[in-house]
Amino acid sequence: MPGFEHLRRFWDPAHSCMTVKVLPGEFYVSAQTEMISTVLGSCVSACIFDRLRGIGGMNHFMLPEPIGGERGGWADTVGRAARYGNDAMEQLINAILKAGGQRANLVVKVFGGGRVLATMTDIGQRNIAFVRRYLAAERLDVAAEDLGDVHPRHVQFFPATGKARVRQLRGRTDTVLVDGERQYLKRLANDPIKGEVELF
Repeated sequence: MPGFEHLRRFWDPAHSCMTVKVLPGEFYVSAQTEMISTVLGSCVSACIFDRLRGIGGMNHFMLPEPIGGERGGWADTVGRAARYGNDAMEQLINAILKAGGQRANLVVKVFGGGRVLATMTDIGQRNIAFVRRYLAAERLDVAAEDLGDVHPRHVQFFPATGKARVRQLRGRTDTVLVDGERQYLKRLANDPIKGEVELF
């Protein structure tokens, strides 16, 4: 679909399909037989699909919502999804509907929100509280969730079928992800205008 040309794509021989890697601040929608993949620490991803039409997608966000007057100048900025879950959710849902999905048929699976940054504020818990509140307010059908805990996750989502697979990551990957999230938060704090930041 147009608009997603910048995302990294590669062939996954284990699943015999193309795979699209979604990084923090990105989302992707597809009606093809392919896989969407991401790695989550304190971030959250929503996997949303139309159960009848085989259209779905995934987002990946680090912060739940803007605080105070921060929301002001972001209305027309492409990179807003890089930081705020409310924008990431709206963009993903709107892209699915634009591709032919129907709101009444949408099903949601949510993942992430681990407390991997033990020395910092529990961003993961804030993300979990936000995504649950958002989905309840929008009256969207939540089919599955794997949220919280202290370990990062690798998530694989098949948008044409709605199937999702999640695997906890432990050990060395844990440290790499924590360092990446610290750098990402620092860059967000120091760069309030730019959107997408590559972590992995």
